[in-house]
Amino acid sequence: MKAIALHIAPPILAVLAMVSLAGPIDRPADAAPIAAPVPTGEAAKPVVLASHRAVYDLKLAQSSGARGVQAVRGRILYDFSASACEGYELNFRQVSELDSGEGKTVLSDLRSTTWENNDASKFRFNSENLLNDKTTDTVDGSAERKASAVSVDLKQPKDKTFTVPTDVVFPTEHMRRIIEAARAGKTILEFPVYDGSETGEKLYSTLTVIGQPIDPAKDPVTDAGAKIPALAGMLRWPVTISYFEKKSEDAERTGEQTPVYSIAFELYENGISRALTLYYSDFSIKGELTSLEMKSEKACK
Repeated sequence: MKAIALHIAPPILAVLAMVSLAGPIDRPADAAPIAAPVPTGEAAKPVVLASHRAVYDLKLAQSSGARGVQAVRGRILYDFSASACEGYELNFRQVSELDSGEGKTVLSDLRSTTWENNDASKFRFNSENLLNDKTTDTVDGSAERKASAVSVDLKQPKDKTFTVPTDVVFPTEHMRRIIEAARAGKTILEFPVYDGSETGEKLYSTLTVIGQPIDPAKDPVTDAGAKIPALAGMLRWPVTISYFEKKSEDAERTGEQTPVYSIAFELYENGISRALTLYYSDFSIKGELTSLEMKSEKACK
């Protein structure tokens, strides 16, 4: 259940399993360059995430290998609402069709809703994934940060309560941490992330590489973001995030891990993402921002 800009891969992974093309994911060779510090005072500003509704059109970017993917098409709807009182709500849908060129075409439809409060202590998640119009996964649950651990309460796919380490971050908090690090000129960020994906029991280790700030005057956008005046002079960074299955500390120390998948994108300092690329072992997918609507922040009641 990976939502954009941090979490959009699992629907494609499910499709890959169906067409027998899955394999280890290569980290992009053109990782983001070293970041330069932003002006003094910028890093200390609070991160304000914009409420917005974005649409990304997906298509195959590159394919290789004997069983290379022949075509990918799809669309992501990302509807994000922020409120100083009510927290962050995301309604997300990704529909993807993958053609292996061997008469195997699989349609994946992921629908999810998440909510996270402002201090990142509470997180709710609900998702349904369909393959060829048949439900394959349903997840429903919540998580709460406590003094010694994060407690997770699952209702679907089965009743279960368990804990994950207290240093994990939820998806929106992860985004805020990345923007804070980018403003401070940091180039590498590592966090364990819990997002309620797959069966609701998955925990990821993440490695984020942040590149140099992009000068909007020298590199203006040409996608739907060009129509939004508020973005015209806004700072953005190239970001690459690799997701790894969380293993024991001994396993992480003794071997080189291969990411489950990687995603590269440009990130505005208000949390809007553009120019997506998802990297897999023998192909990659691009996501173009084709529609963007800015929404008003939800008023406090």
